[in-house]
Amino acid sequence: MNSMQRQNVATGTPWEPIVGYSRAVRVGSFVFVSGTTATNAEGTIVGAGDPYAQTVQILKNIETALQRAGAELKDVVRTRMFVTNIADWEKIGKAHGEVFGAIRPATSMVEVRRLIAPEILVEIEADAMISE
Repeated sequence: MNSMQRQNVATGTPWEPIVGYSRAVRVGSFVFVSGTTATNAEGTIVGAGDPYAQTVQILKNIETALQRAGAELKDVVRTRMFVTNIADWEKIGKAHGEVFGAIRPATSMVEVRRLIAPEILVEIEADAMISE
């Protein structure tokens, strides 16, 4: 892939064209995954009330987006976690650690007042760099 080529990865959600975003964007060896929530294939939230279950689903969704862009979880160099209750950090961190414990990307976990829907407790972004 030419280093300046851009590949937008869409998932077909109704919000992508309205808001004007892609699930992921690859430019050269870099992949940027948008803020991702715990939705299943039908678009419903998995793990209502359970920050650990939501984080597990989010990381599966991020993995799928990375794969569509030609990357893998091992390529992730940074994650950003937005949480509605920082007191849930251990549950969210446990799920993140189960996926990234050996990869060890740079990360942040920030409490936010709310996310786009009240049942959404966690949203995660990921940046990856594919090793050539």
